[in-house]
Amino acid sequence: MARHFLQLYLAIVATLAIVSWGQDRLWHLYAESARPTASYPSQTAVLTIVEQQLQSMPQDRWPEAVADLARNTGLDLELMEPEELTGIDPTGAEQGKPALWSDADDRVWALQRIASSDRMLAFRFVDETLRRTPLEWLLVLVFYAAIALIVMLWLWPLRRDLRALERSTLRFGNRNWSFDADISPRSPVASLADAFGRMARRIDALIRSHKDMANAMSHEIKTPLARMRFEIELARSAENRETLLQHLDHLNTDIAELNAFVTATLEYAVLERAEVALNLGRHDFTLVVPAVTESVRRGARNDLILSCEVADDTDDVVCDAHLIETVLRNLLYNATRYAKQRVHITFKVAADSYRLYVEDDGPGIPAADRERVFGSFIQLGGRSNSHGSFGLGLAIVKRAIEWHGGAASVDRSPLGGARFIIEWPVSGSETGSRRD
Repeated sequence: MARHFLQLYLAIVATLAIVSWGQDRLWHLYAESARPTASYPSQTAVLTIVEQQLQSMPQDRWPEAVADLARNTGLDLELMEPEELTGIDPTGAEQGKPALWSDADDRVWALQRIASSDRMLAFRFVDETLRRTPLEWLLVLVFYAAIALIVMLWLWPLRRDLRALERSTLRFGNRNWSFDADISPRSPVASLADAFGRMARRIDALIRSHKDMANAMSHEIKTPLARMRFEIELARSAENRETLLQHLDHLNTDIAELNAFVTATLEYAVLERAEVALNLGRHDFTLVVPAVTESVRRGARNDLILSCEVADDTDDVVCDAHLIETVLRNLLYNATRYAKQRVHITFKVAADSYRLYVEDDGPGIPAADRERVFGSFIQLGGRSNSHGSFGLGLAIVKRAIEWHGGAASVDRSPLGGARFIIEWPVSGSETGSRRD
C-alpha cells in the first residue's frame, strides 16, 4: 500500500510539473503572437538609428559598418542578405517598421528591411521576460509539490481505511469469522465496508447454520433410528399378528418423523441459498388466509379455537404465494402446539407494508429469547416439549420473509401468549429483489 501511495504522489507531482511546463510554453506562444514591437522601444530605436547611418553611406560599405558597430557596442547586429533568411519568417518586416521573431533558444529577432534595399537588419537579443531562472523553476516545483501534498493529505484517510479494510478481510479469510473493520461512516469507503460487513455476517450465519444443521441431524436422525432398530427387534420376537402390526405402526411413525425432518431441512436449505428467485404475483388474501387457517384447524386439537380476521383491502397482495403460505402454516403450527385454547390471525395493510399477526394464549416467549427463537434448530426449553418440533419452523419464517424484503419479530400477545409479527413492504415486494 505504501508503494502505491508513493507512486500516486510522484505521479501527481510529475503531472503538475508537466502541466506547468506546458502552461509556460503556451504562454510563450501567446506572447510571441501578441507581442507588439512597441514592447521593445530600445531595440526599435537601435534599428532606426543604424538604418539612418547606413542610408548615408554607399551600400558596399554596409556590411563593414554593421560589423564595426556590433563589435564596438557588443550588440548582436547583423546585415542579412535575402538568401540568408532561411528558416526565418520576416513577415511584417516592412521598410521602416521592424518585425519580431523568436527562435528555439528564446532569442528574439528584431528584423527591419532597409529602405530601397532587399537587405535586412537583424538585431538578436534574449527576452528575459520569457525565460525563468532556476530559482523561479524551484519555486514553481515547490508550489505544485505543495498542491500535490494537499491532495495526498486528503487521500491519506482513504488509504488508512482501505488498509484497515484489507486487514479485516485477511483476518476473515484466515477463518476468523468476524469482520471488525473500524471505518467511519463519513469515510469514502464506508459503503464498501458495509457491504463487506454484510457479506461477512451472511457467511458467518451460513457457517453457524450448517454447524447447527449437522448437530441437529446427528441428533434428530439417530434418535428415530435407534427407536426403529428397537422396534424391529421387538417385531422379530412378536408372538402374534396384533403385536407385530403395533410395532410396524411405530416404525411407520418414526419414518414419518424422519421424512418430516428431512423435508424441513431441505426447505430451510433452499431458503439459505443466495440464488433463490421469488415467484411474485398478485393474490387475494381475503381467500388465502382463511383457507390456510381452516386447513391447519382440521389437524389441530378439537378444543382449540382458531379465529381469523382479514382486512377487505387485501385482495391484491403482491408476494410469492408459496413462501407466504409456508410462513403462515409454520406460524400456525407453532401457535397450535403451545396454545391453551385460542389462536388468532390478523392480516391487514398498514401504511406501505403488509402485516400478519399470529397470536396465542400459551406460555409466551421470554424477552431474552425473542431474537434467538428465529435461529435455525433452536428449541426453547419451555416451548420444545411437543413431539415433532425440529426448531426450523420459525427459521424458515424469518428467511422467507427476508426474501420479500421484510422482517419477523415477536412480542407478548394481549391473549397472554406470544404474538408473531410478520411484515413486508408493499412496493418492495414488486421488485422481486432480496434485501439483507
